[in-house]
Amino acid sequence: MKHVIALDVGGTGMKAALVAADGSLLHRARRATGRERGPEAVVEDILGFATELRAHGARHLGQEAAAAGVAVPGIVDEERGVAAYAANLGWRDVPLRDLLAERLGVPVALGHDVRTGGLAEGRIGAGKGADRFFFVPLGTGIAGAIGIDGRVETGAHGFAGEIGHIVVRPGGLVCPCGQRGCLERFASASAVSQAWAEACGDPDADAADCAKAVESGDARARAVWQEAVDALADGLVTALTLLDPRTLIIGGGLAEAGETLFAPLREAVRRRVTFQKLPSIVPAALGDTAGCLGAGLLAWDLLNTSTTFRR
Repeated sequence: MKHVIALDVGGTGMKAALVAADGSLLHRARRATGRERGPEAVVEDILGFATELRAHGARHLGQEAAAAGVAVPGIVDEERGVAAYAANLGWRDVPLRDLLAERLGVPVALGHDVRTGGLAEGRIGAGKGADRFFFVPLGTGIAGAIGIDGRVETGAHGFAGEIGHIVVRPGGLVCPCGQRGCLERFASASAVSQAWAEACGDPDADAADCAKAVESGDARARAVWQEAVDALADGLVTALTLLDPRTLIIGGGLAEAGETLFAPLREAVRRRVTFQKLPSIVPAALGDTAGCLGAGLLAWDLLNTSTTFRR
């Protein structure tokens, strides 16, 4: 069966799949990145994992993969196929596309993890059918993917969609990027976790605990939650003013709170818009498979086949 290799590389673990042309996952696997052994070991683990996936396809599907797609975090030069920088993995200027192509002997596409997940959500997930969408996962940080007619915009230098570094609270908390008051310092899952841990006095409390406390009516939790929702709404309205998307797709850990997040967020965005058209604000649909599915799409697109899946 004709298939491609899809790899989604995270800060601590890798998710992988062999993906058919119709989007079905023929084989799935996970592996640690091995980042504690250094950036060179991470690269070798990626290459080794991809080699194992190629061998699995040959043994169980009757042929080796026709191409591969890989999504990585950090700063990615997709045109050159270079993983330019990733703080969590410790690498700089890794020519990952060429290294994988040499190891596998097939064409390889390299993409940014959020943009790749956004590609999947836009084509086959929550944004399917929308000509313009904006995908925003709320995790350790906040990034975004700008979707236009079935593709995701990278920008002139690979930084398109970095909504997490829109300043929403001027003079506020210092961000690792060097600015003060960035959106991700107030509305990411890690920011909510930190704020709730301080408010409730439990250093182990996290954003999921805060959401549960909101649902139970805890006033301190509601204050923390509303601060995050207001900051997020400010950032999203800036984005929709610039981009005019038809659909806003919210994913990541914070979105797992469901309507505890979406009900106040939709209202907060509605209150802020004036001349702008209010987009649909919906939860992501693909969960932690988005990265693998998106990497599969990159690989199939690379093959330029009419059978690229768009279920």
